Amino acid sequence: MAGRLQDKVAVVTGGCSGIGLATVRRFAEEGAIVVIGDLDADRGPTIAQEIGGTFVRCDVTSADDVDALFRTAWETHGSVDVAFNNAGISPPDDDSILTTGLDAWRRVQEVNLTSVYLCCKAALPYMLEQHSGSIINTASFVARMGAATSQISYTASKGGVLALSRELGVQFAREGIRVNALCPGPVNTPLLQELFASDPERAQRRLVHVPMGRFAEPAEIANAVVFLASDESSFITAADFLVDGGISGAYVTPL
Repeated sequence: MAGRLQDKVAVVTGGCSGIGLATVRRFAEEGAIVVIGDLDADRGPTIAQEIGGTFVRCDVTSADDVDALFRTAWETHGSVDVAFNNAGISPPDDDSILTTGLDAWRRVQEVNLTSVYLCCKAALPYMLEQHSGSIINTASFVARMGAATSQISYTASKGGVLALSRELGVQFAREGIRVNALCPGPVNTPLLQELFASDPERAQRRLVHVPMGRFAEPAEIANAVVFLASDESSFITAADFLVDGGISGAYVTPL
């Protein structure tokens, strides 16, 4: 029985951990040919071998690296059907605007927002040639509402991802290309686990706002990415796709 992404070529950035890794595995389960772009040259080849895909070491802030990633997908596998632009960071020195330095601000913007610009710019010419494609950019629920725990550059970067995705979704809709922003709530990833370890009080302030009373698992977010990548979402574009456990819909959170 064919999968929902059977024989589609999918490029995933940040594919060696967290949401990216869970999505790489789900894409493969659904029949996709997966090209992983990540800095982790130790784990990347092993993961690619595990799912029968391709690994390309890629610094997503480098235009040359990003161009090489999508060119490899096209030249090796013959198409670029899905681009899941997911790589991102949330470093501890990104905090209140009063304490976040300019270097931290710029680093987060480069990795979280400029990388999405570069990936979309690299993927679109291939998708335009084939008159089809689905781009999914990882934003966040904080692109929709203020965060209880301040991460000023992260929040601003994800707002930029949301706005960029909407504009591209509108611009390229009649070319057969869909562009959507995935907006997860807090997810049980290494980034969040690191926060728990370093500042459990700060992490708890996040959890108390989740109506479901828990964080998402990476596989739950990956399921949403599969939907947006597949033809099942063929009439969805320029959307902010919330998978947040009810955070953005809650006025108060029940105890």
